[in-house]
Parts: sequence; C-alpha cells; structure tokens
Amino acid sequence: MASNYLSGNKSISLIGCGVQSFFFLTLAFAEALLLTSMAYDCDVAICLPLHYPVHMNKKVCVLMIIGSWTIGSINSCAHTVYALQIPYCQSRAINHFFCDVPAMLTLACMDAWVYEYTVFVSTTLLIVFPFIGIVCSYGRVLFAICRMQSTEGRKKAYSTCSTHLTVVTFYYAPFAYTYLCPRSL
Repeated sequence: MASNYLSGNKSISLIGCGVQSFFFLTLAFAEALLLTSMAYDCDVAICLPLHYPVHMNKKVCVLMIIGSWTIGSINSCAHTVYALQIPYCQSRAINHFFCDVPAMLTLACMDAWVYEYTVFVSTTLLIVFPFIGIVCSYGRVLFAICRMQSTEGRKKAYSTCSTHLTVVTFYYAPFAYTYLCPRSL
C-alpha cells in the first residue's frame, strides 16, 4: 500500500488485495484479543497484587499471545478466502483507501447477505465479547480502586487504567462502528 501510494499507482491485484486484507484482519483481531489480555493483566495486578506472579507468569503470557495471533489468523484466513471467491462484476474500483472486506462486498455481483451476516457474527464473537470482558475487568479494577486507602496507590492505579481505557476506546469504537453497522448505513 505504501509503495503504491508513493509511486502514484492506485491499483492492486486481486491477490495483493487478499494479502492486504488478510494481514489487516489478522492484526486487527489479534490486537483486540491482546487488549483483552491487557485488561486481565491490569485486573490481576490491582485486584490480586499478591497473586500476580501466579496468575500472570511467563507461560500464561505466551499462551495469551499465541492464542490471540492464532484466533486472529484463522478468522482472517477464512474471511479472506471467502471474499476472494465472491464474483465481482461492477467496476473494480474500491472507494476505500485499502482492501477491506466491507469495501470489497460493495463490488459483488451476488447478494452477499450471508457473508455480511458471517462478518457480523465473527465481529460479535471476536470484538463484542472481548469488549465485555474488558469492561468487566475494569469494573472490578475501579471497584478495587475506590476501596483503596492510599491516595498515592489510587492515583497510580487511576493513571494506569485511564491510559488502558483510552487505548481500548480509541480502538474498539471505530472498529465496532465499521464492522457492526449494516452496509446500508
């Protein structure tokens, strides 16, 4: 994408579009799941500080990372393979700055409602449920912070959680808007 932008070339092959879509979806879903891991880490650190080494050891961290990347890769591979098999009959110009599945669906010759439903379900499973987990984790954290006696500890916990929540909000809000809204909107 950067090479095409710098050279002024505004075209991409179908395979190139698929590769771009695969990596975008893999990174997006892996990041969403890693944000959930970050919320769990913060929850354990603040709510169970003495148990932190037991709950967040190296093995648990590696499993969370491998799990996030594996789930993200499998999901994005399925979406990319399906999107590349859809027959496209309209102009192949995508009104978008990169090859993304919803942008590609606007060019499909067939009614893609089944695939749109699949994208909705996939997004719900991989975005909404982790978001609910994040909200629950930070709810526990905020409850624990309110019970803290130390003003210094409360400030430190608030500053840590506020940056985490800012990242989560800036990540999840546009992603949910893009993938959970119907195409007609």
